[in-house]
Amino acid sequence: MSWNPALEPGCPDDVALESIETLIVPRARDLGSFEVMRALPAPKRQMVGPFIFFDQAGPAEFLTGQGVDIRPHPHIGLGTVTYLYRGDFHHRDSTGADKVVLPGEVNWMVAGKGVTHSERTSEEGRKGPHSLFGIQTWIALPETHEDMAPLFEHHEKKSLPEFEDSGIHARLILGRAYGERAPATLYSDAFYLDITLDPGALFPLPEDHEDRGIYVTQGSILISGQEFPAGRMMVFRPGDKITVAAGAQGARIMALGGETLNGPRYIWWNFVASSQERIEQAKEEWREARWGQGLFNLPRGDNHEFIPLP
Repeated sequence: MSWNPALEPGCPDDVALESIETLIVPRARDLGSFEVMRALPAPKRQMVGPFIFFDQAGPAEFLTGQGVDIRPHPHIGLGTVTYLYRGDFHHRDSTGADKVVLPGEVNWMVAGKGVTHSERTSEEGRKGPHSLFGIQTWIALPETHEDMAPLFEHHEKKSLPEFEDSGIHARLILGRAYGERAPATLYSDAFYLDITLDPGALFPLPEDHEDRGIYVTQGSILISGQEFPAGRMMVFRPGDKITVAAGAQGARIMALGGETLNGPRYIWWNFVASSQERIEQAKEEWREARWGQGLFNLPRGDNHEFIPLP
């Protein structure tokens, strides 16, 4: 569809550098077979809207037969969205979901009171040399939904709203923006966009969300004449009109944000909760490994190993 956000993009120089409330440089995390760059949580910023975790996976290259093998592990109190540029992930979880996610598709798993999942390169993907490049984010659940039953949704690329304009292509992954809504079931107001910009193209962020940020995955963007390269996250001051310009090589960015939660969240390992007591309960249940008798069970079809409690 054509893109008509019904706002004047203006000039990127109209955006003052003071509009950047927080500049985040991700930290590298070694996961064994590949490295991720973690932007959230950051020392000075736990969340952007409800987004509490933001990892860039890759770019990573693998030889034939190799791939990613993230063994079954638990979550509580969050929803995970896996979104790939290249490669694939074979997702299995304790709701019974068994799905390979491909570039441009959305895997949306809501942990609620407790879920277990694994992520591995598919058998098809291992048949030859291949690469992996994508983003995984966590969205903290509001307190009203922390005890909900876990669920899983998979949405194909063709089901996601797309916006086109001069030098702009954007895909709405989650939430609402510019009068459109993505199909995944959310429990708080949010937006999450994959945006590709030609050199010099201007992109205005939606104005009707409280918290807004941009992460640059490829190329660079300009704000008030200053260039921000790939591997930077900017979180903007609420209420400011924000338009960014792509650099000389163009840019690919992820825009995210939404309504802030009613308070900070406790984070420990793969658990997110509004109270430390919930974290302690999840730790104890995973340690005891009483599969199917409490919060957690192992995924059907991938139940021969799991990641122990740290």
